[in-house]
Amino acid sequence: MDVKLFTLVAALTVLMYAPPSQAKPISLVERCYCRSTVNSLPRNYIRELRFIHTPNCPFQVIAKLKSNKEVCVNPEIRWLQQYLKNAINKMRKSKQGN
Repeated sequence: MDVKLFTLVAALTVLMYAPPSQAKPISLVERCYCRSTVNSLPRNYIRELRFIHTPNCPFQVIAKLKSNKEVCVNPEIRWLQQYLKNAINKMRKSKQGN
């Protein structure tokens, strides 16, 4: 058998039986989703909110707008802070009721 063909078959065999890796490349792991944030965004433009907190990035808020565009919202906006307080209080009350 030709050496090149043997090497190719061996490499393909190793790839087929190697366990798949769940790790992401380090450049993707350390990258924060929000690089810049919007400081003024009316609540009525927002369809849904997503919250992301990773070890390498600060608390991030992603708003999906009614136009299907996603923007990062500054978590220090006053209405967002009040929204989060209300959500936390609601969760606490529901836990106390159980």
